[in-house]
Amino acid sequence: MDVPKHRSTRTTSLRDASDSSKMEGTGSWDAIEWTKIEPIPRFVSHANLDFLLESEQVAAEGHGVVLVNTDDAGTLMVTNFRLIFLSEGTRKVIALGTIPLATIEKYNKIAVKVQSNTRNVDKTPTQRLLQVIGKDMRILVFSFRPRTKQRRVVFDALHRCTKPSRLWDLYAFAAGPSRFQNTSPLVRLLDEYFRLLCLDSYRASIDIIENGSFTLSNDLWRISGVNANYAMCQSYPFALVVPKIISDDEVLQACSFRARCRLPVVSWCHPLTGAVVARSSQPLVGLMMNMRSNLDEKLVAALCSKLENGSRRKLYIADARPRKNALANGAMGGGSESSSNYFQSEVVFLGIDNIHAMRESFVRLREYMDTHGKASSDGMSSFLRQGGSTWGGGNLSSMSASVSTLGDSGWLLHVQSVLAGAAWIAARVAMEHASVLVHCSDGWDRTSQLVSLANLLLDPYYRTFTGFQALVEKDWLAFGHPFSDRVGMPSVSGTGNMPFELSRQSSAGSFPASPMRQSSGTFSSQTQASSHSNNSNNYSPIFLQWVDCVSQLMRMYPFAFEFSAAFLVDFVDCMISCRFGNFLCNSEKERKLCNVYEACGCLWLYLADLRTSEGGSHVHYNPFYDSLKHNGPLLPPAAALAPTLWPQFHLRWACPEEAQSGEIEAKCRKIVMKYSEMQKAKEMAERKAKEVTNSMESLNVELRREKQINSSAMNMAKSASKENMAIKRAIQSMGCKVHVSSSGECTVDIESNPDILCCSYRKESNSNVRDEKKDVSVSVVVTADDDDRCNNAIGRVCEYLCPFRSGDGGCRWPNGDCAQFGSQYVGLKANFDAFDQMSINDSYFKSE
Repeated sequence: MDVPKHRSTRTTSLRDASDSSKMEGTGSWDAIEWTKIEPIPRFVSHANLDFLLESEQVAAEGHGVVLVNTDDAGTLMVTNFRLIFLSEGTRKVIALGTIPLATIEKYNKIAVKVQSNTRNVDKTPTQRLLQVIGKDMRILVFSFRPRTKQRRVVFDALHRCTKPSRLWDLYAFAAGPSRFQNTSPLVRLLDEYFRLLCLDSYRASIDIIENGSFTLSNDLWRISGVNANYAMCQSYPFALVVPKIISDDEVLQACSFRARCRLPVVSWCHPLTGAVVARSSQPLVGLMMNMRSNLDEKLVAALCSKLENGSRRKLYIADARPRKNALANGAMGGGSESSSNYFQSEVVFLGIDNIHAMRESFVRLREYMDTHGKASSDGMSSFLRQGGSTWGGGNLSSMSASVSTLGDSGWLLHVQSVLAGAAWIAARVAMEHASVLVHCSDGWDRTSQLVSLANLLLDPYYRTFTGFQALVEKDWLAFGHPFSDRVGMPSVSGTGNMPFELSRQSSAGSFPASPMRQSSGTFSSQTQASSHSNNSNNYSPIFLQWVDCVSQLMRMYPFAFEFSAAFLVDFVDCMISCRFGNFLCNSEKERKLCNVYEACGCLWLYLADLRTSEGGSHVHYNPFYDSLKHNGPLLPPAAALAPTLWPQFHLRWACPEEAQSGEIEAKCRKIVMKYSEMQKAKEMAERKAKEVTNSMESLNVELRREKQINSSAMNMAKSASKENMAIKRAIQSMGCKVHVSSSGECTVDIESNPDILCCSYRKESNSNVRDEKKDVSVSVVVTADDDDRCNNAIGRVCEYLCPFRSGDGGCRWPNGDCAQFGSQYVGLKANFDAFDQMSINDSYFKSE
């Protein structure tokens, strides 16, 4: 999606109108020259809306709408999932003006007139605005054309789509699971329990949940199915980790002493020391704080197993509330524990304010960001809108006052309180090997914040993608943080066979509805024609505050987390948008009754799919992550617990340029990508070099083999040449002449009697060097007119060639068969092997 840009097609902006009104005294919002907006089609072709998600349908459209924050004009569309703002020129989605319906906290119709010096104020046309306040820190204002009904159409569509009459009308159900089919979170919860109890050989499944065979245990703790049908506690999960020495009957009896039956159970246990982080709700000690429960005291005492030296482990009871709030709850039957009633325990109050204080603080922070941002909703210029150097009124005092307003919001102070409380809990478990029981009033807001944050500090597994999912699903979803109420999502109501209806829960904060600030002295809100405000005391950004705390830890420990701040932003956006079903309803029981797991898509699979698309280079991965650097608990000192604004979330709409604090990560990620590419290229080059080396070795072996063959052939050729020369000399010694023709045929004639003897030599055409001895043949053929001449010729040859012939004509070399006609020597057809077998003595061969 494109970043909003200032339009150049409009000749007069809201800022210009305000300036001209000051200078001329007659300016008004009518200075916007609506007629100079380029004409656009009355209706956008829905066939070309490729930016729509699956099952997303357009309900209403408004044309010629101006986004006052950025002075952009375009088309405003309402779908069953989002409010979408399209740029007039590019027809692309502008991110700032596009917000999911579930992310909208309030929307109001505002009528605004411009103050002027003219007496006839009644004739000044009223500007029709639509203000949209989001839960993600943005406040949007849209301005509509005068004398049209477009604002009413858009407003009515918002009212219909943001308040469906049935749960099944939510977009998450309309879109269905698609390719992000959710698996059972109950199975994942059991797998996490198995990991905590070091039962790694076991794997959870639907079958063991249905037959109840998941109640396993180790030496200290066991998984109980006492709440399998949610009869004991409707906001607790179906499986609980409790001390092994406590029976299910004792668990059932002890639960009645805690608010909403949220009795003490184990959230995390140290695999070596046996120390645990446990959670519960407040005890029902009454106004006089004198009510007691023996079974509750026994259960709490069982959380403190003995140390290795045999001594009893210390127990800290961390009450998240301020002490005065805990005492005030006694008037309603609640209260806090007394250390005298719980063996070897110490009660500590962490002083974290309630959900109402957090809600008001968030509203003030959002107002601060909108007031002092570059894309504020009032359309006022300040020099920030022009990128000027003057800031906050142009003087140091106004700048200091503006900065101090951030501290007045109290948000960072609340974040610091939660961080400090969680760090204190983690330190007690890691350093003292003590157990800590954490609770607030109901045990599902501040308790979830502290327990999950302490677990994140203690266990490196929770700082990975899979571990973070397990942490959120265990300590927030399974243990009943009321997301529908706190985040302002549709909540389930009705019992029995009554249909599940919806009620919208949202803020009743003190933020004024008017988008125009009186400090400008130019605009004022005349009337508020209609408004939609979800006024419920249950709304509070508790989970958002916890994610903010996680981002602060990531800033302090940049090497400890596998995921990045960008992952947290996308995670929060998906959660509050209601696009997926993971965070619908208020408890595990409600989600199971509504069949959310099967009917809706899974947020975790969607985020995992995003990461898979780009691998390790995806923006969700922390390029600095080093699993070996922080493979133990994180224990930040007090001096490090000084929070700051979370730029990627708090500043992304009001100050988009300043929100790019992740540029260092982006550059590092590019370096990592280049390094990865170079590494791959290096590996490829090494593979090719290895292949070339292997090929060269193979060629060298082949070359050596050929050299050996060549050497052998040369030796054979030399031997053959030597033998040929010997035969030639032997034949010539008999007075014969050897004739070699160009065709390779050799004839031998005997000079004394040409008809007596001839010798021919033939070399076959398809000769093989390796088998040359067999290819060369020498034949000596005797031709004679009569036997006498033949015998005389043979005799002469034999006498001449054989020095061992006896004087009486006998042969002293009978084995040679040389005296017989047609023998291997005379009348011979022989090859070189035959000559070798004859063992001709070297004395026959005279030197040349």
